[in-house]
Amino acid sequence: MQTNDIHSLGDAAAEGLTVLNSLVRGIHRGIAGRVFSSIGPVAKPVEVIHDAIADAVYGTLGAAGHRLPPAVSALAASGLAFDDDTPLDERPGVAEAIAALNGIYGDELAERGNTLAAPMSVRSDGRPVPLTPNAVTAAFPRPTEKLAVFVHGLCQTESSWRRPPRPTASPDARWYGERLFEDLDFTPIDIRYNTGLHISTNGRQLDELLTRLVEVWPVPVRRVALIGHSMGGLVARSACHYGHEQNRRWSRATRQVVCLGSPHLGADLEKGVNAASWLMIRLRETRAIAELLNLRSDGIKDLRFGALLDDDWTEADPDEFLRDRCGEVPFLPHARYHFVATSAAPAAVGAVLGDRLVRPSSASGRGRKRRLPFGDDDGLVLTGLHHFDLLNHPHIYDRLCRWLAAGS
Repeated sequence: MQTNDIHSLGDAAAEGLTVLNSLVRGIHRGIAGRVFSSIGPVAKPVEVIHDAIADAVYGTLGAAGHRLPPAVSALAASGLAFDDDTPLDERPGVAEAIAALNGIYGDELAERGNTLAAPMSVRSDGRPVPLTPNAVTAAFPRPTEKLAVFVHGLCQTESSWRRPPRPTASPDARWYGERLFEDLDFTPIDIRYNTGLHISTNGRQLDELLTRLVEVWPVPVRRVALIGHSMGGLVARSACHYGHEQNRRWSRATRQVVCLGSPHLGADLEKGVNAASWLMIRLRETRAIAELLNLRSDGIKDLRFGALLDDDWTEADPDEFLRDRCGEVPFLPHARYHFVATSAAPAAVGAVLGDRLVRPSSASGRGRKRRLPFGDDDGLVLTGLHHFDLLNHPHIYDRLCRWLAAGS
């Protein structure tokens, strides 16, 4: 473990304790205020004493929670020796935990300069690949002229693509990237990013990363396919928009964009949290809970209606009640866009519940007020699968292979 990782863990722990203290304090104050109000003016002297004692206690706890974890981490960093200096985000298991933290709170971590909020990067065997000719050549010893760029979803890392299929689904446990390399000569490119940032921020960063990757790729890049799961599909669409604006080489070479269970029209869970927090903040007893819920990341809030551009959120209240400000984002004129939508249950139940996170109408971009221009033959709708089955399933791979082969 590296010294900066220890300091970052201490800072994250301190912030967590501060949030917890604020939550308990807010609930306490809200309930106590309601009780004293119901008693009337006669309770005012007791209320003043109660508030003074409570403020002193919570203030002391807040100061301790803010200072103690960084102090402990500083002591550990200066006084302990570690045999393994592998960064935390390169350790299997730990990297997934950090990704979950980033998804929930990654925007705040990035703003504070916490190293747990790692920048977007190409990854090989879990390690970041510097975008230099020598490093890229070493990481990809068998480069091809076709790139398949894989963009993971919320709270995940590139390891999510290695999820084994259900035992009954397929005897072939290889992930999509490995199979595309063998079958269609696409070199798989793993992307890891901080899913707590705005989708448009990650879209811009992906545009810049792919621009540099194509510049240093060992052979000329003739074709690019972007494959995104859930939020990753939205990030891919955002990157295509910004890449097309700048007339990037990689965007001109892009022929397919495949979105697996992406909430193009929004995710119901985020809409529900938005509505619940909007209601709870109006009651003193639940106001602290609402404030805690509103600390969720910009990336999660962007999933409310599928915000892909800076204009969708700039100068807007991120916690306003269920207002869709999202503008339409045209598809690349020379690329075919594909979607995969699924539901965990058949018929009407599946249409309502979807894959437990995204409804088929949102994944296919077919809403009552908004409709994405997917071609009639450019989608796949399945039943009996949940959201994470999309990461490795034989039916999806067969269609993915067909789509990418058609563009050769």
